[in-house]
Amino acid sequence: MKDSSAKIGIVRGDITKVEVDAIVNAANTTLLGGGGVDGAIHRAAGPDLLVECRTLGGCQPGEAKLTRGYSLAARFVIHTVGPFWTGGQRGEAEILASCYRNSLRPAVKNALRTIAFPAPRCGAYGYPISQASHVAVDTTIQFFQNDNTTDTVTFLIATDEIFRTYQRLLER
Repeated sequence: MKDSSAKIGIVRGDITKVEVDAIVNAANTTLLGGGGVDGAIHRAAGPDLLVECRTLGGCQPGEAKLTRGYSLAARFVIHTVGPFWTGGQRGEAEILASCYRNSLRPAVKNALRTIAFPAPRCGAYGYPISQASHVAVDTTIQFFQNDNTTDTVTFLIATDEIFRTYQRLLER
């Protein structure tokens, strides 16, 4: 087992403005933009992101696809599609964990050293914040126990409530 020396942190802020190698987009299955974080990333990246996303053929829940960042401060965008929350009995936690693992894999493959994640599926998709944050943090820590080529993972959080939840988890 490798030493998991990657730093994991949280920041309250706007994921479209962070200067990292890659940001993760909480996308829908079409990858063609939408509301929330997805829409904000598409607007900030400019029209070339949509042009590239149209060539990818969409993305299934739990999967991830890499594009350039275009007008974003980040060089790349890793698009991942999380589950709709339907009560937790339909594999939502495993699909969400796959989102994190499959977002970190292209980062490692492409030697991306700094990555920022939003809190996917905690808004309109209804995933309970406490459960989603546990999946995010635990999956990220487990991933780095096996591969530590990424230096920093930051959870970039847009609301105070979600920020406090992640903060409590990372302090443990």
